[in-house]
Amino acid sequence: MAKLFDTADAERLIQEHRMMLEELDEIAQYEDNVQIDIEKAANLVVTRNVLDVLRDIPVEEINREKGGFRVKALRDHGFRSIADIVAANVYSISSVHGISEDAAYSIKRIANDMADKVREGAKIKLNVDNKTRESTALVTALSKYGYARETAKECRGLITENRRQIEYAIEDLLLSQKRLKWIFASSAKKQKAVDAYEFLDSYRNGNYGQRVREQRTIFENTKRINGIDAWKEFSEHSVSFFNALENIVPGTLGNDDSIYGLPEELAREVQEECFFPDGLLCELRRYQEWGVKYALHQKRVLLGDEMGLGKTVQAIATMVSLKNTGASHFAVVCPASVVTNWCREIRKMSRLQVVKIHGAGRKEALNSWISAGGVAVTTFETTAHFNLPESFELSLLVVDEAHYIKNSEARRTVNVKKICERAERMLFMTGTALENKPEEMVALIHILCPDIALRIQHMLALTAAPQFREAVAPVYYRRKREDVLTELPELIESEEWCTLGQAEKDIYEQAVFGKNFAETRRVSWNAENIKDSCKAKRLMELIEEAESEKRKVIIFSFFLDTIRKVVQLLGDRCMNPINGSVSPQRRQEIIDDFDKAPAGAVLAAQIQSGGTGLNIQSASVIILCEPQLKPSIENQAISRAYRMGQTRNVLVYRLLCENSIDERIMDILKDKQEKFDAFADKSVAAAESIKMDDHTIGNIIAEEIERIKAEKDQSNEK
Repeated sequence: MAKLFDTADAERLIQEHRMMLEELDEIAQYEDNVQIDIEKAANLVVTRNVLDVLRDIPVEEINREKGGFRVKALRDHGFRSIADIVAANVYSISSVHGISEDAAYSIKRIANDMADKVREGAKIKLNVDNKTRESTALVTALSKYGYARETAKECRGLITENRRQIEYAIEDLLLSQKRLKWIFASSAKKQKAVDAYEFLDSYRNGNYGQRVREQRTIFENTKRINGIDAWKEFSEHSVSFFNALENIVPGTLGNDDSIYGLPEELAREVQEECFFPDGLLCELRRYQEWGVKYALHQKRVLLGDEMGLGKTVQAIATMVSLKNTGASHFAVVCPASVVTNWCREIRKMSRLQVVKIHGAGRKEALNSWISAGGVAVTTFETTAHFNLPESFELSLLVVDEAHYIKNSEARRTVNVKKICERAERMLFMTGTALENKPEEMVALIHILCPDIALRIQHMLALTAAPQFREAVAPVYYRRKREDVLTELPELIESEEWCTLGQAEKDIYEQAVFGKNFAETRRVSWNAENIKDSCKAKRLMELIEEAESEKRKVIIFSFFLDTIRKVVQLLGDRCMNPINGSVSPQRRQEIIDDFDKAPAGAVLAAQIQSGGTGLNIQSASVIILCEPQLKPSIENQAISRAYRMGQTRNVLVYRLLCENSIDERIMDILKDKQEKFDAFADKSVAAAESIKMDDHTIGNIIAEEIERIKAEKDQSNEK
């Protein structure tokens, strides 16, 4: 039988496939190599942090235990800090006049002991504002790891699926490379060689070859990732970086509590719980996934994580996991001020369908949800109209700000409890520290698990004791920020979207049609009764939550009238406001009074006056009443609290209204900021270019007029 291929072609084909298999092995191995790089880089970051601390410890501390060493001689020789001693060897220390070799060994041992103690408490903090050589190497390795892990998985799959049959084909085709054997080979063996050639040729040019080439390209691009690329990716996807670091080098983020405070037996059960994230559009931190597993395993729980730890995303992830196991109907009950926020977050973070059951169309929305399923988001007040069919079963009920139903006699508590009777699972959430209000804790736990409520009823004086924490662990779970977010920069920003009531909406539309830009920007704050303002309601909730965590609050607004209304609303809990008419000396006196005030104190200031030149580190919550027209104004205001000397994470909340000018301003500023970051030097002139000009403002008003008219026309057609 004639051979259907050229011998040289066959040899090249064999070599090409061997090279592809070697490449797949190399790419699969690269993940392990990058892990080693991460471990080395993390160690260098920690070492640098330790040395930075030791540089602030003078060499005189060597004699703290009365060692009697000649530290003046050491200092004169250039050993000014403990870091200098740690970095030196014994022989260089003993070369100092008056320091014997024996003394050098003792000095070195004392310095190393100090370094070991500092290292025990050292933790890694990655921050785009502090790009050291060591942290850049670590971030670069972590960036590479994200791609290396995916390509390694793909390559291992290709190897498992194809290696054996490729190697068998190569073995059959090798016959063609041996001239004499080929001449005397049987027809069957020659046919096998022909088939092998065709198989390998089709593999090279088919799906297998294409996938290998794709992984080769990704691999080469991954190796070329530099510090600039890595920091950019880190700023956009820091969660995946921290998760990888936490998994590869446990403890370097400062949190080596792998069970997050749960009793060991319960923790083991929670750890084994299955979580199905398909359809979740964000990555969870490890502690967040642990919270989801806790909720799934325990079924009826009260999640009390502190502000900023992501209780909302944990609730959404719990619903996603249940949806993937056949659940269909979920409900969220929350204050009216956060209904819009919940709807937005669910859509942004998952593929779950959302139905807002609130306002005029609540009956139709309820019927639609009952029929089609998804997540119903409603208010405590609307639960009075939550009429469910007799046989209806709810997969999960989420109650946000659960302390709203602490009073068993209140109408809203009674209404929510009726829905609880239809729920297979319940997830109550509150950022308020219930350990300080044990009666409220018992009231909420009684709804969830009456047996545990009865058990702890007589232990309320022991809320800080281990016995009490263990007793409530099956139903109440609270993590503190400093325990689980030790690695994050100290700035956490949130957009708080509010929904206008009809009265607010009418005032807003009047301002828009009057082309009064300033009045339009005061959306919600120009309500006739400030207590009817949706922004004011959310403001009060944030202040209450901040007070429960012993935080102080600064409130900024561009408008003097808004500041006056905030002060009127808050009464005695608010300091004297700062505005343009207050002298610099008086401003500092107000700041000093604010610094001395107890937790929960509030300072209101016009952003032009209180946003520059003042240091207000005693505050750790900043609330912006409306978006500003230049990002630099907001940044300056935030930096009043987010600066050297701040000891707590700073939480920034922007109060915004849906379907209003707030949306347009935020969109335009984000777009301008992105273009600025991409193309402009960070100069004052460039920063000024981000602000809005008169033309942009005119366009915003015109677009708002058109939007409102279109809404009214659509409403009239119905």
